[in-house]
Amino acid sequence: MASGGAPQPLISRKSGPLRGSALGPGDKSISHRALILGGLAVGESRIEGLLEGEDVLRTADAMRAFGADIERLGAGSWRVRGVGVGALAEPEDVIDFGNSGTGVRLVMGLAATHPVSATFTGDASLRRRPMARVLDPLSLFGAQSMGRSGGRLPLTMRGSRAPMPVEYETPMASAQVKSAVLLAGLNTPGDTVVIERESTRDHSERMLRAFGAAISTEVTPEGKWMIRLCGQPELTPQSVTVARDPSSAAFPTAAAVLVEGSELLLPAIGANPTRFGFYETLREMGASVDIENHREEGGEPVVDVRARFSALKGIETPPERAPSMIDEYPILAVVAAFAEGTSIFHGVSELRVKETDRIAATAKGLAACGVSVEEKPDTLIVHGAGPQGVPGGGTVAAELDHRIAMSFAMLGLAAQNPVTIDDGAPIATSFPGFTELMRGLGADLAMETVDGSK
Repeated sequence: MASGGAPQPLISRKSGPLRGSALGPGDKSISHRALILGGLAVGESRIEGLLEGEDVLRTADAMRAFGADIERLGAGSWRVRGVGVGALAEPEDVIDFGNSGTGVRLVMGLAATHPVSATFTGDASLRRRPMARVLDPLSLFGAQSMGRSGGRLPLTMRGSRAPMPVEYETPMASAQVKSAVLLAGLNTPGDTVVIERESTRDHSERMLRAFGAAISTEVTPEGKWMIRLCGQPELTPQSVTVARDPSSAAFPTAAAVLVEGSELLLPAIGANPTRFGFYETLREMGASVDIENHREEGGEPVVDVRARFSALKGIETPPERAPSMIDEYPILAVVAAFAEGTSIFHGVSELRVKETDRIAATAKGLAACGVSVEEKPDTLIVHGAGPQGVPGGGTVAAELDHRIAMSFAMLGLAAQNPVTIDDGAPIATSFPGFTELMRGLGADLAMETVDGSK
C-alpha cells in the first residue's frame, strides 16, 4: 500500500515502438542540495528545473521549518532566501520527511552543529531505514540524538553548541554519509575532513564550491579520496539550473533499448561521472546509446542521450563501479533479463538498505515474471532470456519503493504478458508524471485504483 493512501496498481503491457523526446524531471540529488544550501546563503537564490517530487518538497518544508523563506514561483522555478550559516531557527513541530532518506540524512547533518533541537520522522519505509550510519559521525561533532533501536526514526537530535572539527573515514561508499558530515562541518570552526575508500557522487562538493565554501578533494598515496572543508564560510546566493536526473532518465532509456523499433531522445541529462555508470554499462552490453552535445550547466556536466532498440549480451560488472549506478541496479537487472547470457552485478550490498532491500525486491520481481535469478549478499545474478524470452505475467510487490515500481513497469513493456505492479503511487516521490510521460511516448501503461477504475 502507498504511504498515506490506498494502493494504485500499475499495469504494464507489451508495447509498440516508443518514439519522441523524454523530458524527465530535474535531478533529485541536486534539487535537495540546492534547497539546503540556498537556505543557508544570506540573500536570494533562484532555482530553475527543481524536481517537484514528494521527496524534494519535504526538504523544502524542512528548510522552512529551520527558518528559510522558500517560495515556488512557477513550474520548477523557486526562490530561496537563506538564514546564514549558524543561524538556523529551532523547528516548532516534528519534521516529516515522508520517504526521503536523502533529505533526512542531509538535514540531520546540517542541524548537528547548530544549537537547536529537532525531531525527525518519515513514512513506514523510511522508519525502517538505518540512520546510525549518519548519527555515528555526527556524534563526533557533539550532536546528541535519541531514537528507536539502530537510530531509526522517529528520533530527536540536539545539535552541538560548540562543535569540534572531525576527520572521518566512511566505512561504506555512501554519498549521503559523506554529505551529512560535510554539511555538519559548515558550522564548525576549522577543517572537517571526510575520507572515502571509493569515490561517491560529488554533487555536495560541487555545490558547496559554487555557493562559496572553501572545499578541496585530493587522492591520498593510499588511493583514498580526501575531501577537506573549511568551516564557517559565508555562503553567497546563487542561480542554480538543475539538470535532468540521470537516475530517472534510466527508465525511458531502458524502455527504448528493450522495446522493438524504439528510439528516444533524452535531452539535458546530468552526466556527472560519479552518476553515469548505468549508461556506460548499457553500452558495454551492446545497447545503442549515443551520448551527444556535451556541455556544462551550473558546474555540472550535461549531455543529450539517444537510445534505440538493441540486441543485448550479458555482462559482469566490477564492485568499484557500484557507487556510480547504485540506484540503477533494479532497472539494469530488468535490462539484463532481456539479454543473451548471464549478467553478474558485484558490489551491490548497499542496495539492501535503500527504501527496501532492493536486491531481494528485484530478485522476487524477476522470479515472478519468469526470469531465472540468483541473489547473494553482495551480488545479483540474472540469467538473460533474450529479447523475446521474458514471460512476464506476474504481480510485483513494489514494497513502497519508487525504483522497483518503475523498473518492473519497464519490464512489462517488452515481456510476453502484462505485468502488474501492486502499487505505483510511490513513483511520485521521484518522478511525478511518470505514467503520463511514458504513455505519451507510446508505452501501454495504466494506473488503476483498487476498484479497477483507471
